[in-house]
Amino acid sequence: MNAHTERLTLSGPAGAIEAVRDSAVLADGVAAPRGVAIIAHPHPLFGGTMDNKVVQTLARAFVHCGWTAVRFNFRGVGATAGVHDDGQGELQDLLAVVEEVAPAAEGQRIALAGFSFGAFVTSHALAALWPAGRVDTAVLVGTAASRFTVAPVPPDAHERTLVVHGEADDTVPLSAVMDWARPQILPVTVIPAGGHFFHGQLPLLKNLVVRHLQATA
Repeated sequence: MNAHTERLTLSGPAGAIEAVRDSAVLADGVAAPRGVAIIAHPHPLFGGTMDNKVVQTLARAFVHCGWTAVRFNFRGVGATAGVHDDGQGELQDLLAVVEEVAPAAEGQRIALAGFSFGAFVTSHALAALWPAGRVDTAVLVGTAASRFTVAPVPPDAHERTLVVHGEADDTVPLSAVMDWARPQILPVTVIPAGGHFFHGQLPLLKNLVVRHLQATA
């Protein structure tokens, strides 16, 4: 993705996890990244990988805002060991990646982000990690609320969580995301005429994420 992209092989509960780390773009006078953003990809059984364009767009937004971005393949995808596990094993994969690239003992700030199936898995990682003060911010895009049981966002994480959905998403209807968000009084940012993959609107998606990261800096 940039001149400072590094391919990684991490250790996960099902074996090796294939990952890519993109180095943060640092502003003048800034000595270190804001933290590490871990980004989860869409459904593995429908072609989802860490190279998905929405996932890469999320990575670019984080890198632009001074975060190191880590994308990875869930079990059974690419060179990652294991087989698809309907989200349960994938949650363990995500938590393992967090611990590998930003160990709790080091006290690094982390961000969580995901697209579609990845947003569903990320919601459960956010619920697991937020109480320990590990997560600084979160981004959920095209959240697969019509297909999976998405975890509620912890109430005190609402202001630091961006939820984005396309108005014309025909894979995950906007109404399903609203039904998930409504009981929580959780705001949802809607991209007019946006489809599930945000064709032609990825620059707008990136800008929305950048604005969120700048606001939560």
